[in-house]
Amino acid sequence: MSLEKNKKGVEVDTGRRSFVKRSAAVSTAAAVGPWIISSKALASSGEVNVLLWSDYCPPGFLKSFKEETGITVNFTGIGSNEEIINKMKATKGKGFDVCSPTNMRSLQWEPLDLLQAIDYDRIPNVKNLNPAMLAVGDNEWSFGGKGSHWLPQIWGTEGIAWRADKWTPPRDGEMPSYGDVWQSDVEGKTMMRPHSGMLGAGLYLETTGALDPGAMRAAYADEATMRKTWQVVTDFCIKHKSQIKLFWNDADSQKNGFMSGGVVVGQTWDGPPTVQMKEGKPVIYRAPIEGSLAWVDGLCISSAAENVDETYAFLNYCFDAKAAGRSIDGGGIADWGQHGYNSAVLGADKYASADYGKWFNQIYPGNSLANLWPWPKEPQWYADVRTEYRNKFVNA
Repeated sequence: MSLEKNKKGVEVDTGRRSFVKRSAAVSTAAAVGPWIISSKALASSGEVNVLLWSDYCPPGFLKSFKEETGITVNFTGIGSNEEIINKMKATKGKGFDVCSPTNMRSLQWEPLDLLQAIDYDRIPNVKNLNPAMLAVGDNEWSFGGKGSHWLPQIWGTEGIAWRADKWTPPRDGEMPSYGDVWQSDVEGKTMMRPHSGMLGAGLYLETTGALDPGAMRAAYADEATMRKTWQVVTDFCIKHKSQIKLFWNDADSQKNGFMSGGVVVGQTWDGPPTVQMKEGKPVIYRAPIEGSLAWVDGLCISSAAENVDETYAFLNYCFDAKAAGRSIDGGGIADWGQHGYNSAVLGADKYASADYGKWFNQIYPGNSLANLWPWPKEPQWYADVRTEYRNKFVNA
């Protein structure tokens, strides 16, 4: 166990596996304080420019934020961390006030000087955040010792989803495996995101003996180790590339893959298929036996942010328990919309739908939460080499 003091002086366990596992318990621990922002932002008729994952701002969230503050959100949706970084680098952060990197990308962002330290005192609702996740910003995103440049917003996983009317996991119809994407009975009917699908393939190969147990995590140690491991993974993926019907790149492409793209089994984020499950579509998402890939997406302020008061108002509203909870699955409000993931805001579950806990337990049965595979921190050299092998697979 690794204990550190956060900005408020509270000791928290900062272990990477711990921060995701602690968030997984549906929390009722935090009392939700009043929604407070500066009087200037309350009177604002301005705007805030946000660069977020494509499904993170449901219509109900945008509407309620506008009604509360008068602030218009100019929303640019993205589908990958590479897209966030590239868009920010292209303009040196200009044109964007807020962006949404994933927790393990801090080593790639620190040398870019595209983010600014966040003033917690301007975000009253920061007290609602999961303490272990908050500590990730304090410890891993405190660039130059200037304080956190990242606050947690939404967490989720990547695992296996399938068309329940066309296929059943071979293990008693319950627990899937990353290896299911590669089985002959679904040849030409699977989908994945290339780089994370290759990671899933590697975790599967650990179970077959083609790779040593723990090889995929050990690959983060140095480039030589990584290349040895990822060559095995790449050779396997290229050999079996005929399995893949679709390489997805965002939430909509995952949904469309199942409903109109001929996909039967896929390695996907939890959010898109979970939304489909709740809509009554014949789709199931579940944590695989090797462990679902766990991540936390956060909110950062651009170093070139022009709408600073509006930016802090936006961050504060993102951490309001009611707004965060309703955004999970609509909270029973028909036109709110939903992203289908989980919130870093304690108490948000109270404002999700009455069935939220039921769906959560179906997705993460048994010891699934104890078996999460949190993404390690990624240095730039790792990302570059992974892209090299990813391109070999995609272009084969």
